[in-house]
Amino acid sequence: MASEHNRLRRKWQHYSGRNAGHAEISFFNAFNSVFQGTEYRVRAKPNEFKNIYVDQKLSKQELSEIFTPDKPITKHGVYPDYAIDNTNTGKTIYVEVKRQDGWVEGGSRSDGRGNAHERSCKFFTPGLLEVLREKGNIDSTNLPFWTVFQGDITRDPCRVREITCWYGEKKGHFFLWRDSTDPTDLFDHFEKHLAPILLGETGAE
Repeated sequence: MASEHNRLRRKWQHYSGRNAGHAEISFFNAFNSVFQGTEYRVRAKPNEFKNIYVDQKLSKQELSEIFTPDKPITKHGVYPDYAIDNTNTGKTIYVEVKRQDGWVEGGSRSDGRGNAHERSCKFFTPGLLEVLREKGNIDSTNLPFWTVFQGDITRDPCRVREITCWYGEKKGHFFLWRDSTDPTDLFDHFEKHLAPILLGETGAE
């Protein structure tokens, strides 16, 4: 596995060196480029959960007490921003990329009042954890998702503390991408924390 890590690192270093300092880099474009010729792939808007709520079973009692539209609901689910697959191991990590304003120098605390980071917490719910782990072939010692934060939220003293608290001992499952013109730290984080899960080696720290 060490040779595979080295091969990816060479590709990441080449991509970072060529693109660092330019216009803001897309998460998808960065990983799609470096994954070429490897067992990894990144998918935008994976649709494997598009009907999980449609297929959710309810009791007869529950059904009798809620509104039932004349036209059946045919589409109601969850669409993560991205999925990263290891095609050799059959494992998948689902990715949310959240951009949000934040409280930084020259601003006010209210600048960080957005709730994109809170909405990302849906993946912590027991039901979705179970669904994502099963589909991604991820064991129960790991979270089946990775959240990448962008924008001033990554330097907001309140929001950074909130996020750090939420993830507890699973800090490898989030990343504060403070400089979106340079993917070096993003790639390093993936290599250290997420790639081992996709290889079936260990969990994110």
